[in-house]
Amino acid sequence: QLQLVESGGGSVQAGGSLRLSCLTSERGYIYTRYSMYCLAWFRHAPGKERAGVATIDKDGSTLYADSVNGRFTISRDNVKNTLYLQMSSLNPEDTAMYYCAATRAAICQLLNRSIYTYWGQGTQVTVSS
Repeated sequence: QLQLVESGGGSVQAGGSLRLSCLTSERGYIYTRYSMYCLAWFRHAPGKERAGVATIDKDGSTLYADSVNGRFTISRDNVKNTLYLQMSSLNPEDTAMYYCAATRAAICQLLNRSIYTYWGQGTQVTVSS
């Protein structure tokens, strides 16, 4: 079973940057199968549905929501078993709880969160104007 733990959230002024991290561990396996998972970041703002922000698949291909494209960068380190989200030019609309997620599905999907089997507990990002 995969366990995901996010970190790096906080409060920042508009125009600022943050980098989120998601450390992964897998019970029962000496060598994690981390590289086999499709990974994603989602966010949940008050009064809104949880929405996909970015995905990165097994070979490193990425996909971004239109609202963050060009400002956010998703990456993964398969040696450190860590997923990252570098966020720049933050604005108040980016305020949300951010979650990392993982799935063994063949194709990463940004719009269909139901395919993601494993979720972290979330880290809060607050952007003030």
